[in-house]
Amino acid sequence: MARKLTKTDFNFWLDTFLLVVFMVLCWSTVIVRYVFPVATKSEGWTLWGLDYLAWTDVQFVTLAILAASVLLHVMLHWSWVCGVVAGWARKRQGTAAPKQDNGSRTLWGVALLIAICNVVGLAIAAAVLMIQGPGM
Repeated sequence: MARKLTKTDFNFWLDTFLLVVFMVLCWSTVIVRYVFPVATKSEGWTLWGLDYLAWTDVQFVTLAILAASVLLHVMLHWSWVCGVVAGWARKRQGTAAPKQDNGSRTLWGVALLIAICNVVGLAIAAAVLMIQGPGM
């Protein structure tokens, strides 16, 4: 008979997955940065059948998987995050702040995610607008 996967089991395996993905990201970054020659001189070089650009793709995909997994991790612990922040606010104010319901916590989480996406988007937009080609 199969054992039911508990919330604790799921969190443990998600944390283990995060560790493995982080290690793969570190490993692929070292390969791109230190194993291959600089990008401008890497043409023709391969490692296990993958060239420099393929390894940067491995690095980017791994980063995307890590980011999605961290987002899932934070979502699973969102009630705890809200509780900690509310506790800090209560300590600062010296009063008992009213408890938030799940709807309020969800709205705060969505607002924070939108804010983070906007900051990252603005930083990428600034890079796109300010990049300079050769001889500029």
